[in-house]
Amino acid sequence: MRRLLKAAAYSGIAGPILFAGVLAVLSFLERDFMVTLGWDPLTAATHDWPSGLALGPGGIVMTAAFIACGLLLVFFACGLWRAFHAAPASAFASVFLALAGLAMSILAFSTDPTNSRGPPTLHGRIHDAAFVVLGATLLVSLVAFGFVFRTEKKWSANAVISWMTAASIVPSFTAKGIAFYFFLASYLVWCEAAAVRLLRRIGAPPT
Repeated sequence: MRRLLKAAAYSGIAGPILFAGVLAVLSFLERDFMVTLGWDPLTAATHDWPSGLALGPGGIVMTAAFIACGLLLVFFACGLWRAFHAAPASAFASVFLALAGLAMSILAFSTDPTNSRGPPTLHGRIHDAAFVVLGATLLVSLVAFGFVFRTEKKWSANAVISWMTAASIVPSFTAKGIAFYFFLASYLVWCEAAAVRLLRRIGAPPT
């Protein structure tokens, strides 16, 4: 069981870093392509970004990242559930986090460009639905994990981070724009903090 928790914790560390790295590299390499879709990193930060990266020359990398990072999040959710299985809200929080991971994987269905003149495609509708589910399930799981983490004194800071990250979801998924950058940064901090704390909890500090 200790090995399982350790592997889950490292999944929580690796997933967000992998996702952020892919976003940064592809955003740089595909900048010209994304501009043709109407994207601008400052004035139109979420115009077909990051989903549009999967439509560019390196799109297969973005698609693979959606799948891999989603599955890593599911595994991380399982680890958190096992570590806090005695907490009343643990199963609830972990299920919704796992659903968020599945929704992230489903984002592998390519999006329809906003400026497309054709009718919506099936894969585009699936992508949009997965994006909505991702936001909703993350919000619920983060709020719930805040209460789960409060059951242990050493995790009190993680509870605050959970609620702060949850608060950043609403503007990022509604107003979008630069607010989405803050959400991604908050999510990265939440995952890293929770994963590192989990490693310490099982007596296996990261090397």
